[in-house]
Amino acid sequence: MTRRRGRSAAGRAVLTVVTAFGVLAGAALAGAAPAGAVPAGTTIAQGVTYRQFDVHAAAGTAHAHLLTVDLGDPRVRVGLLHPGAVAARATVSRMANAARAVAGVNGDFFDISESRHPGVEPTGASVGPAVANGRALKAAVPDGQRFGPALPPGTGTEDVIGVGTDHRARLDRLTLTGSVTSRAGRLPLRGLNQYALPENSVGAYTSAWGGASRERAVCGTDTDRGAGCGSETYEVTVRGGRVISVADAPGSGVVPAGTTILLGREEGARRLRELAVGDAVSVTHRLVAATSKIAFAFALGGFPVLRHGAPLSGLNNTASAVRTVVGFDDGGRRLLILALDGAAAYRSGLTVAEEATTMRSLGATDAFNLDGGGSTEMVTRDTGAAAVTVRNHPSGGAERPVANGVGVFATG
Repeated sequence: MTRRRGRSAAGRAVLTVVTAFGVLAGAALAGAAPAGAVPAGTTIAQGVTYRQFDVHAAAGTAHAHLLTVDLGDPRVRVGLLHPGAVAARATVSRMANAARAVAGVNGDFFDISESRHPGVEPTGASVGPAVANGRALKAAVPDGQRFGPALPPGTGTEDVIGVGTDHRARLDRLTLTGSVTSRAGRLPLRGLNQYALPENSVGAYTSAWGGASRERAVCGTDTDRGAGCGSETYEVTVRGGRVISVADAPGSGVVPAGTTILLGREEGARRLRELAVGDAVSVTHRLVAATSKIAFAFALGGFPVLRHGAPLSGLNNTASAVRTVVGFDDGGRRLLILALDGAAAYRSGLTVAEEATTMRSLGATDAFNLDGGGSTEMVTRDTGAAAVTVRNHPSGGAERPVANGVGVFATG
């Protein structure tokens, strides 16, 4: 996850983008540089280019790896890389190779450690919503249960970046709406394949979850990720529209296709106890976009740093780290995917505020921060190659298994 490094206010003045060959490529990033400020690099596939360059920040020189993706080209698309289950992790290269992507980067923050819950295994599941091939895989955990740096004011775990069925990138928020209906009445569904459920709620787990234990889902509170695990829990397994089993504690193991496991904590558990084996139960769920009228083909979580050409207010400008960020311009037709290098010479990285300014200098109107630190990774596939190559140096010295990523695909 993101590593932080403090710095003094005296060192926050100016950033400059420089090509890998040492030639000045853009104006000071205090103002927006021309969109074409960084020279074109290697063509990975039709509509996809890769380049690298230095970024001079106040904490030192960072080295950036940049993918430029033409979403207006019908031969190019962007999708979610994931390991086949929500509660699982894999390296970016493994996920990209399995999906036959031509390029990719790491994605959302995720449940990486449960040191404050002894005996509870981390699930590896991501923080925010995830949509793959138009299908909702999961919803967002409560804000207080997230991993990663502090959120900018006015943002939350439901924020996503994605690409719609119209092949345009956009920022939005995806909120879970759903219900559990039975003879006992109608309950709101407040979780879908999440590693943490809101207090007093009921969540649903489907075959997309995987085989990890659901114990973590009842730990922590809406405001404190490290709070203890709830003692009042209840599970109900539904198949074919009827309850087939119940249990007092969260279970584990693969959820079969066509089966939904309902898990309740506190008041949610008390309500689920009203159900008995054989009862008819209907479960519905979907992710609803706050503003877009176009369905997402792909989406994942993180947090916005640049919107409509302006950095968000309150962005952190004191903690530098290796970072991954995705932005777009031209009404969502051009995608910019940037990953910093984690080699020792460049590990000072950028602050979140500097990250936003860097993306604006590259022409992005909107940008979205993804997981960073040891998770930051970019891969590309050389023409004719059987496997992708890792282009940056992961700051941990090797690839870190992550929850998901952004994959770039090309045909023809």
